[in-house]
Amino acid sequence: MTAIHYTVEAADLHAHLFRVTLTIAQPQTLQTVSLPVWIPGSYLVREFSKNLQNLSAKQGRRSVSITQEGKCSWAIACKSEQPLVLSYEVYAFDNSVRTAWLDSQRGFFNGTSLCLRVHGQEHAPHQLQLQAVKSQPSWQAATGLAPLKTDKKGFGLYQAANYDELVDCPVELGAFWSGSFDACGVPHRFVVAGALPSFDGDRLLADTQKICEAAIRFWHGSDKAAGKVAGKAVGKKTPHKNYLFMLNAVHDGYGGLEHRNSTALICKRDDLPRHAGLSASPRKPEGYTTLLGLISHEYFHTWNVKQLRPDAFARYDYSQENYTQLLWFFEGFTSYYDDILLRRAGLIDDASYIELLGKTIAQVQQTPGRHVQSVAQSSFDAWVKYYRQDENTINATVSYYTKGALVALCLDLTLRREFKTEGHTLDTVMRGLWKRCKAGPMREQDLLDELQAVTGRSWAGEVQRWAHSTQELPLRELLTGHGITVEAETSGMAQRLGLRVSEAAGIVQVKVVLRGGAGEAAGLAAGDEWLGLDVGAKGQGGSWRLSKLDELSALLGKERQLTALVSRDKRLLRLPLTVPDQASHWQLRVPKERTADQWPGV
Repeated sequence: MTAIHYTVEAADLHAHLFRVTLTIAQPQTLQTVSLPVWIPGSYLVREFSKNLQNLSAKQGRRSVSITQEGKCSWAIACKSEQPLVLSYEVYAFDNSVRTAWLDSQRGFFNGTSLCLRVHGQEHAPHQLQLQAVKSQPSWQAATGLAPLKTDKKGFGLYQAANYDELVDCPVELGAFWSGSFDACGVPHRFVVAGALPSFDGDRLLADTQKICEAAIRFWHGSDKAAGKVAGKAVGKKTPHKNYLFMLNAVHDGYGGLEHRNSTALICKRDDLPRHAGLSASPRKPEGYTTLLGLISHEYFHTWNVKQLRPDAFARYDYSQENYTQLLWFFEGFTSYYDDILLRRAGLIDDASYIELLGKTIAQVQQTPGRHVQSVAQSSFDAWVKYYRQDENTINATVSYYTKGALVALCLDLTLRREFKTEGHTLDTVMRGLWKRCKAGPMREQDLLDELQAVTGRSWAGEVQRWAHSTQELPLRELLTGHGITVEAETSGMAQRLGLRVSEAAGIVQVKVVLRGGAGEAAGLAAGDEWLGLDVGAKGQGGSWRLSKLDELSALLGKERQLTALVSRDKRLLRLPLTVPDQASHWQLRVPKERTADQWPGV
């Protein structure tokens, strides 16, 4: 028997319970087991042990006592010469990519939610037995784990080299749609749960194939001219022998989580491609482009964070936070390249790429927190800030995804400007880092060393200013220097007032008040219901009910003074407010003609 063996059953679909049987062939005399408190790729302590129940232990027919040592760990006093069998249940009702889900329509789990870690034997071989669901004969199983003995539907025995590999290969269960393709000779499979009958699976496969081939050639070289055989040769260099996409289509949702040879995704059903004649528009809907960007992002992570990884992740500590200041590189640079790969794969055009880039710039420029927190600090604080956002998050933090992507943009455009003759770009640096660090952890110094090796000069000053300070990035200078026109475009009323609001059933509710904005100066606060207004400093323009924020322009005319009538904790407040004359954001325009050295998106 393999040292560590798990059997997973869908025990009760309506109670949302998985049953797990863990057999430890050679336990320690005082065997400790624990469940992770977080899952790699999602930097928040989520306390998965809260869903574990009815834990029991036996050796042969004899029950063995269990002592809980902490919030997620247990110790079992047992005999080392006899297998130890643990049995327990896990409640699974989180329809995200991070934990586990089970109902009559679908099952899904990450090993970090279901599989207890056997202390002292993490590096031993692990096996996973997936039991078929008798009440659901149409269900199949899909996972990135290596199969040992499975049936046609995917149920049966799987092998993992160690605990890390076991919990890095999530499992999808259900009557899902399935399709496959090869990318540069590497087999890929795509399974989709929850899709409508109009779903065009062939289109999703074809577009995903283009993304995967663009990513493989990015990391391992382009040999399109050499033909199909050479393409397969490129594929042999990849860190994965096969790959699995698992997509859960829901009414409303979005997200993804990367794994070593698979990814778990969630999207809106309406964002899936539809067969010809069944789509409301002949053009790609914006939601589908967003989904392709998500696929591109998670697939790029196969190299950048799963192989190239920060030194803090060289060996995961599943019991507590694993801190790093480098998420701006691993998430931010991945966010930079996810859109670029869509362009290189021919799935969007120049104008669409520039529009996506413009949105990223706008998100950062409309975040007052960029003046408070550096993107390196944002990386370190992910555990307590990024995944715990509230009404003040935008004022106190900056996203390591979006600003990290802009740091990558600045590096890339600077390289293209200074080393145009040599043809050096950020692509060159990324591939150099892959060769330099793929066998071990990566530090920020490795990035600096690779930049210097490529260019012959130090980049410590740029990285210090762009990643470790709150100075503004030189975006306008770099963009215009590469032929991109930067124009000012008038922003909407919410941006002019420095507010984020919701508008439902005719009620304007303040959600966020931006630091330094007119709304903050007037005393508006998150949670306020903005009921109406008196126009003019003395109300000479009349009193009006407000049901949408954009109505203000018509109600005010040329007037800029008003008194806002708001409800806060059932009290009515009158708040004098001055509306700024205008606010603007950048609008990027793509040049009609460009060359390969100008643009990252070719």
